[in-house]
Amino acid sequence: MAARPSGTLHFLRVVLVEPSHPGNIGAVARVMANMGAEDLVLIRPLEFPSPVAQARASGADWILEKAGTCLTLDEAIADCDLVFGTTARKRSVDWPSLEPWEVSHGASLTGGRSRVAIVFGRESSGLTNTELDRCNYLVRIPVEDDFSSLNLAAAVTVILYEARKHALQRDRPEGKKDLGELASAGEVARFYGHLESILCGTGFLKDNSPVLMRKLYRLFNRVHLTREEVNILRGVLSSVRECTTGRGQKP
Repeated sequence: MAARPSGTLHFLRVVLVEPSHPGNIGAVARVMANMGAEDLVLIRPLEFPSPVAQARASGADWILEKAGTCLTLDEAIADCDLVFGTTARKRSVDWPSLEPWEVSHGASLTGGRSRVAIVFGRESSGLTNTELDRCNYLVRIPVEDDFSSLNLAAAVTVILYEARKHALQRDRPEGKKDLGELASAGEVARFYGHLESILCGTGFLKDNSPVLMRKLYRLFNRVHLTREEVNILRGVLSSVRECTTGRGQKP
């Protein structure tokens, strides 16, 4: 098959967590082709590859052929710089939230240079709180509260349409904003592991408190950490470890 040119949303990765029906995968691939997105990653799909998915893709075969599969969300977003988690219902967890049209602006802050992931949860239950911990923002599609069930492909359509609208305008002078080289999700995850280790060692974290760590995730996730900032923070953590173990103390 001939190579396809890069689309408008070439910088954007669509991640589907445990999709249960191959028809939904195919429909999502079709929407991605419509909107100029190319990068599809599936986490533990129930059935893939599948002729059903291929039929529902309606010609967007190249997206299915390139689609990656993996076992964990961390693996799926390890090289991404900005991660959005989606939902169609209100969540009890307190998390920085955006509307779909705000995602388009956030994604375009990278100027198309960095990898942005939009994570869609299971058709039946969405994303878990642990999976949300790996996202910079939660995106809620404002559907009716008493009928919040939204087809997976429909949800992808709404989000990608909004992202495409803003991406088409990102080259305008008033839309340009350089954040520097953003840290990847993998780099941020390693920073979180380093932070938790240090805080447990100092006694700040008691019994590996997931609630407190979740609050720290929220704090750093909304900042859009750059690679340089992550390196600085990890340097600070390393100096704390040296002091607390006595190696950094002056005689």
